[in-house]
Amino acid sequence: MSLWTRISEALAALTSGEGLTAIFDRLRSPPERSVAFTIAVIALGAKMAKADGQVTRDEVTAFREVFQIGAADEGDAARVFNMARLDVAGFEEYAARIADMFGDQPSTLCDLMEGLFHIAMADGFYHPGENRFLEQVAEIFGLPDTEFRALRARFVPDAIPDPYTVLGVTPEMSLAQIRGVWRKMVRETHPDSMFARGVPQEAIRMAEKRMVDINRAWEEITKERAA
Repeated sequence: MSLWTRISEALAALTSGEGLTAIFDRLRSPPERSVAFTIAVIALGAKMAKADGQVTRDEVTAFREVFQIGAADEGDAARVFNMARLDVAGFEEYAARIADMFGDQPSTLCDLMEGLFHIAMADGFYHPGENRFLEQVAEIFGLPDTEFRALRARFVPDAIPDPYTVLGVTPEMSLAQIRGVWRKMVRETHPDSMFARGVPQEAIRMAEKRMVDINRAWEEITKERAA
């Protein structure tokens, strides 16, 4: 059964009057967490789209880049997006339910934030409203400020990314300590690791950019230390 078929079945429960927040509670078991992850990114992405006042074609395209959405599945994806956009529930409630669901897997919450950053930058502009939105979601998720700044440094092209910020380390740390952080990030970025913590196969392509970014940061630091 495909991911989008499972999402369609989950959404069918909404005919009984349940909202998206209730759907998150129904998808707590590990086999269904990939469904919850996908709905979470689309739902929060829809709420974030309201933060800058408009939904652009670029943002819709970004969903297709985060998730490999086939033509037959676009209707279900659009249904989740529109339901979240029109739902009276605030994004804070969505984020709190998601944080509770994945609280034992902080790396999954970081994966989810990565998808939201990708969508935020789809139109090439990081709107102040989007920044406030993502800061608040990160706070609800319990994401450390160093990790949030590392994500922003990788996705927002307002300056050349500082390699230490990208890895979430400091220049005061030894090369051995930084190597340990880099290796941990590489392990967590492996597709098998991401799939094991609930990230659907359809979204694993997010890891490609992350691997490039963290390896480039590590190379810059090792070159700097060797000089």
